[in-house]
Amino acid sequence: MVIQYKCPNCGTDMAFNAQTGMLHCESCGLDENIENMEQPQEQQKSGNYQDFISQTSHQTYEDDSAAQYQCKNCGAILITDKDTSATTCSFCDAPMILGDRLSGDLRPSKIIPFSITKSQAEEAFHKWRGKGLLLPNSFKKSNRIKSITGMYVPFWLYDLNTYGKVHAECTKIHTYTEGDYDVTETKYFDVYRDVDLYYNKIPVDASEKMDDAMMDKLEPYNYGNLQDFNTPYLSGYLAEKYNYTDEDLFPRVEKRAHQYCMDYTRATMSNYSSVHIHHQNIQIHPENAYYTLLPVWMFCYDYEHAEHNFMMNGQTGKIVGKPPISLQKTLGWFAGISIITFIILKVIMFFVGGVWI
Repeated sequence: MVIQYKCPNCGTDMAFNAQTGMLHCESCGLDENIENMEQPQEQQKSGNYQDFISQTSHQTYEDDSAAQYQCKNCGAILITDKDTSATTCSFCDAPMILGDRLSGDLRPSKIIPFSITKSQAEEAFHKWRGKGLLLPNSFKKSNRIKSITGMYVPFWLYDLNTYGKVHAECTKIHTYTEGDYDVTETKYFDVYRDVDLYYNKIPVDASEKMDDAMMDKLEPYNYGNLQDFNTPYLSGYLAEKYNYTDEDLFPRVEKRAHQYCMDYTRATMSNYSSVHIHHQNIQIHPENAYYTLLPVWMFCYDYEHAEHNFMMNGQTGKIVGKPPISLQKTLGWFAGISIITFIILKVIMFFVGGVWI
């Protein structure tokens, strides 16, 4: 089932507007409040389904590697891979939401809608690119963006109960002068901690296509904008369904929560000079896992016959990626820092020893 939202005034396709948070018709300017719109199945029952949504049939290939859909606007046949749940028609650019990949276990529970438009994302990317001190000047000044794609990436958000028992040997070191002697006094302490922590909505991306390290760096998201999932949010954007279940990804989130717990526990021992952990027992119990779609702008940038990929948090504007580094600028900075350090050391030696060597 393909879902395409139509303007009730002029029949033009409507897309989600990140600035207003509403469905917008570019043709006549009409805005529709998403939260007040009925879900597709509810609209179908009420008899008003065709006012906002048109649907088409599709064909699935035997190996389930792709599926064939037909655009209601132009009649073109669109072939998608097995993970796509929202896209646009390759011929008329009409938004297409693949409802059969958003139902049952594949229906997301939550979503953070895009709050940064495509033009805002492009402007922010150019500003970020211009601030890189070690970036080549040609990279900073050129405008070689090949594509900007807005995608909802599948994540699992975990609520976890964490219990920990930690035993550490800690020291407090006190140094003082007594007569002609410098005295170092070290006290040893057996330190025990019992912690009971609750972690709310730890995100782990559930797409096999996305780079896990880059997805982690895009955090944090502001969960104050977390909404119950509604299909109109996807209109005009790409979206993918999850490849890994919450059970598949639990070892990843368990590892993160373990580190969070140990970091918190060590922070409670910050008043000691040294901390040596003798024993730790961390137990992590999942309470909830929410299938959630989070917004990401993806940039493909062409520079010196190579493609460089960058990603932007579609809510906060945070950008991650590996830009090219200028070797000349790097060597210049290193040389400059080395010279300054050398001069500072010479000045210190002069004032301490009275000799300029």
